[in-house]
Amino acid sequence: MKYFLNIIHHICNWLFFICLCGLIFSCQNDKKQADDVKGQFISVLGTAQDAGFPHIDNFDEFDDLLNAKIDKELVVSLGLIDSEEKQKWLFEATPNMPYQLDNLERHFFRSDNIIDGVFLTHAHIGHYTGLMYFGHEAMGASAIPVYAMPRMKTFLETNGPWSQLVDFKNIELHQLKADSSMTLSDKLKVTPFLVPHRDEFSETVGYKIEGINKSALFIPDINKWSLWNKSIVEEVKKVDYAFVDATFFKDGEIPRPMSEVQHPFIEETIKLFENESAETKSKVIFIHFNHSNPGILKSHRLKDSVQDLGFNFAKRGDLFDL
Repeated sequence: MKYFLNIIHHICNWLFFICLCGLIFSCQNDKKQADDVKGQFISVLGTAQDAGFPHIDNFDEFDDLLNAKIDKELVVSLGLIDSEEKQKWLFEATPNMPYQLDNLERHFFRSDNIIDGVFLTHAHIGHYTGLMYFGHEAMGASAIPVYAMPRMKTFLETNGPWSQLVDFKNIELHQLKADSSMTLSDKLKVTPFLVPHRDEFSETVGYKIEGINKSALFIPDINKWSLWNKSIVEEVKKVDYAFVDATFFKDGEIPRPMSEVQHPFIEETIKLFENESAETKSKVIFIHFNHSNPGILKSHRLKDSVQDLGFNFAKRGDLFDL
């Protein structure tokens, strides 16, 4: 009996040693991955349209999630990280913001104020409502910098519950000006620009994000490219990456008049770029997918066919050097 107890004791010791080594190795690997990312870069934190994926009132999608046939997707957001200055910023305050901030903290580095600033595009639910988590009922944050255009700033200041964030000094609003660059550091600057959208409560902007080596466009929402006073093709040629509105793949995709929720269809964007070079097409990174859009799935024949043409689809966890 004692012999068998000794054997069990030795086996337990070896199992403990193996688990401990695995834990140490795992921690070293995580640290190495974070340490390997140097300089300034963009991190994709979510790719879904405002309501996320699975989408509310879609039993089949939730069933597929429970059966591991699809993956949950977070609402569109980008992280901007400067690993040298130990600073990071967030583009969009989504309903999934707690997870997205944790992603930045866990995979890169921790900040005393959790985030060095939040840039907002407009007042639709997927793009600003995450601010509530900075509030009295949640984090009780102190003076988190939030950057917004004039109408957006006024909307937050004069409408509850957002005004409470201002009154309690959970957030500190900073007004942006269209086409005026804001310097974040010696190596990073951000420029907002107006785009046409359903501007019920605020104007809508996209952003140009510039590093010392590369630059990116971020346009998660726009009505139609033809309604913009700029050429999306020419604007894409000026940058290295272009995260562009791809809410819907094609007309007739949802059971309601699509004129009520105008966005460029992926098919329309492809058509605009069909005669452009492979290099230009490769800069286009589709983002902001509605639950009805096959682009939100890991693989689909329509998505695959677009990738075969040289275009790209944003994926959570992607990193882009600046």
